Amino acid sequence: MPIQAVEPRRLYRQIADQIAALIRRGEYRPGARLPPERDLAHGLGVSRPSVREALIALEVEGFVEVRVGSGVYVADARKMAARRPALPPDSGPFELIDARRLVESECAALAARKASAAQIRQMKAALASMNRDRSRQVVPLEGDHLFHLRIAEASGNSALALLVRTLWAQRTGPLFLQLEHHFDTPALWNAAIDEHQAVLDAIEARDPAAARAAMRRHLLQAGRRFKRGFGK
Repeated sequence: MPIQAVEPRRLYRQIADQIAALIRRGEYRPGARLPPERDLAHGLGVSRPSVREALIALEVEGFVEVRVGSGVYVADARKMAARRPALPPDSGPFELIDARRLVESECAALAARKASAAQIRQMKAALASMNRDRSRQVVPLEGDHLFHLRIAEASGNSALALLVRTLWAQRTGPLFLQLEHHFDTPALWNAAIDEHQAVLDAIEARDPAAARAAMRRHLLQAGRRFKRGFGK
């Protein structure tokens, strides 16, 4: 027998594949509500964030519809027939936020020590862009991206800047954006912009410990904002 390469699958992908198989077999019919996240997590022996990521992957692929405040429902037959191909093997959103918290907190601390006046002006410009978009009721994703990238660049370490760019490429992937879509409200972005301001204030004050703590707090809060239940 020829040896075949083994392809490691992320946990959320394994969960998604199990649920998709149940849907294909008719265990859950179109229009049926899936069990709550906590029940799925208990039955599978995994965490609720991993189940959350799996359900979002299934939504992007056309198997289910997520209705925040109500639950997760099997998609109708037409949507199932037109479903999209499986997602690329990106990291799950919560795994990604955890990695960003580790990396970007240290970037912020380094930026507080090393950022030039010009780099701080660039951070301010990115934050101003976020505020302008918020006032126009536009999702301020471009300014958000630039703010975090400018901090990474100001760390003085090109490898860290490259790593932040790589993490952001996944942060703007379909899985993360679909999860964010369900919780994307003016209140969410108001809180996020205030947290960005706290990071900038600490960097401008040349306080590495405060900058590290502010970035860590921001990304902890980002994760918490996406952990509200889908069901009632």
